[in-house]
Amino acid sequence: MSHAQKLRQLLSGHGIIKVPGVYDGLTARLVDQAGFNAAFVSGAGIAFARFGQPDMGLVTASEMVDSIAIIRDCTKLPLIVDMDAGFGNALNVERSVRTFERAGASALQMEDQLMPKRCGHMAGKQVIACEDMEGKIKAALDSRQNEDTIIIARTDALGVNGFDDAIERSHRYLEVGADVLFIEAPKNLEQMKIIAATFGARAPLAHNLVEGAESFVTGSGGLESLGYKIALYPVALLHAFVPQAEQLLQHILKEGQTHDWIGSMVNISYMNDLLGASELIAKSKLYNSYHSDLNCGQKKGANL
Repeated sequence: MSHAQKLRQLLSGHGIIKVPGVYDGLTARLVDQAGFNAAFVSGAGIAFARFGQPDMGLVTASEMVDSIAIIRDCTKLPLIVDMDAGFGNALNVERSVRTFERAGASALQMEDQLMPKRCGHMAGKQVIACEDMEGKIKAALDSRQNEDTIIIARTDALGVNGFDDAIERSHRYLEVGADVLFIEAPKNLEQMKIIAATFGARAPLAHNLVEGAESFVTGSGGLESLGYKIALYPVALLHAFVPQAEQLLQHILKEGQTHDWIGSMVNISYMNDLLGASELIAKSKLYNSYHSDLNCGQKKGANL
């Protein structure tokens, strides 16, 4: 079963899917080894961690493709990939879908923001015409090479044009063929209930659980009770890492040692075990042995 088929199976099964955000090979391995069933390749996470930039559309399509390929090499988990606004018009969307699929995406999340996009919880967002987004969704569906690849339509219209426009757009995005619906940043619990009642029986619903962003549901249990299917934690790992890193760096700056932090840190042996160093060493010995046997045969032949 392919990773895209696994994700479709999860979407058709019982229970909510908890999907942490990943941004490199290490975080992908951690999420995989923790026992999750899928991971979210977060555009914000890659912007923050790899490039040290805010989530404002500064990461290019090719940079995302490179990141997806690195992450795919480290895990077999289904990957829900943030495709921002598709990196251009419908023709750009076609190419983005093909390249993201080849890199290892199982699902592609595309939003209806005007480029350059910005974080869904930032002020100043703008959205494209509904007709233009419908065209982009159709282009994404037509250009996918694997019919199991999932297209997630996200609308940011609620914070720009209001709730009614977001609802209208969502109807139209599903009608054109989107597999999953994501209405970003509801303003209250009542809106979330209406979203679930209106669309929950038609398509799986996704929701962001972002630390610091206004949310009316604190966890996946609350989302599941409303009728949502995907709980995204796009930058939870980064939000936990940053304060720890800041404290450690200040300690090193003042004390010049990490001994006092030993109880809160892993060591190099743990990292090697986590990343499978022993398995790689064993594999390299197999290949080295094969190479040595070939050399021996060549030398014997030369002596005949």
